[in-house]
Formats: sequence, C-alpha cells, structure tokens
Amino acid sequence: MHVTKNDIPARIDVPGATARHLAGFGSASGPMAAEYFTLGAGTDIAPLLEGLPGDACQTTHWGYVLGGDLVVSYVGGATERCTGGDLFHWPAGHTVRVETDAELILFSPAGPHAEVMDHMLERMQTA
Repeated sequence: MHVTKNDIPARIDVPGATARHLAGFGSASGPMAAEYFTLGAGTDIAPLLEGLPGDACQTTHWGYVLGGDLVVSYVGGATERCTGGDLFHWPAGHTVRVETDAELILFSPAGPHAEVMDHMLERMQTA
C-alpha cells in the first residue's frame, strides 16, 4: 500500500503547521531497523530472493520514497508503483524493481530483514 502526502488526512491544520495522520498503516512488534536505500535504475531484487518462500522478501516495511520510481510486485500477482513523495507499507511477500534511480527510507523489523539481506548477500556471492 502506498499513499501520497495529500491523501493523508490533516489532523491538525493551522497557520504554519500541518500534521497529517493515517492510522492503521501496519503494525510491528520488536526491534525496528532504520534503513536508507540508494538504488539504480534497472535494479531488480527478484533474483536475489529466489529460494525464500514465494521467492519474495519475508519482511514488512514502512517507508518514504525520497525520489525515483519503483514497482513492487506481490506474491499473488498484484503490483503497485511507488514514486517520490509516497509513504508506503509493503507487507511480507514482495519484490522490488527500480525504474528510475531511487532513494528511500525504510523501517523494518530488524532481525527478519537482516535474515533476508543475508540471503541476498549469499545469492550475490554465488552469482
């Protein structure tokens, strides 16, 4: 799921300050990791996820696309496009392909995402 800034309801909107609030944007328990990704156009992580259940990332992410254009594909066939200025929640069971150079900030469950990244590193070493 992704949402643009103007689609987030303004909870406080007074001169000089706007606070937008969207409840129900996923849930997490346990330690979280703050992550900053820089991804070049053409990057496709799908091959690096092969061997995981559904050949997909097993971690939920929340974040913000600073710039660029990404296509997120979910197990089951759904896809969505996330672009600069979008907030997002990607549930487990996804892959990502970068269409134009992108920068994004992610917040992810620390342990589970480290396991997925370890899997990706192992796949890079055997390629």
